[in-house]
Amino acid sequence: MSVLVDYRKARANYEILESTEAGIELLGLEAKSLKAGRGSLDGSHVLIRGGEAYLVNMLIPPYQEKNTPPGYEPRRNRRLLLTRAEIGRLADQAESRGLTIVPISIYNKGKLIKVQVAVVRGRKQYDKREVIKRRETDRAVRREFRDR
Repeated sequence: MSVLVDYRKARANYEILESTEAGIELLGLEAKSLKAGRGSLDGSHVLIRGGEAYLVNMLIPPYQEKNTPPGYEPRRNRRLLLTRAEIGRLADQAESRGLTIVPISIYNKGKLIKVQVAVVRGRKQYDKREVIKRRETDRAVRREFRDR
């Protein structure tokens, strides 16, 4: 399993409550572009509409700019491949508690490309500072015990 695209800011901006794995419906040129390590998850999120889940606002640039079919849109909505039960569970959590569903990473699993999506709660600025402070103190304590 190799990570192709990672949304590093997600761990800083959101508190991850639950994550799950989903397949993604891609065009051939999009799969090649992702395997080349190109793509961005910044600002993307998951919408559930009509019993289906869609990944919205994810950027996948064309693999070969000059060979791209006319009308290709790099930020088009892409369908996520989840079971009906998984979609229902994610929708219930997001709607009932006012949470958001965001992609965390895109990775290879054998020949398939998978997306790790998570139900998250946004962090306020003071929460982010508190997390950084806690991480720094834990690191200092570990360093102190290691040196003894």
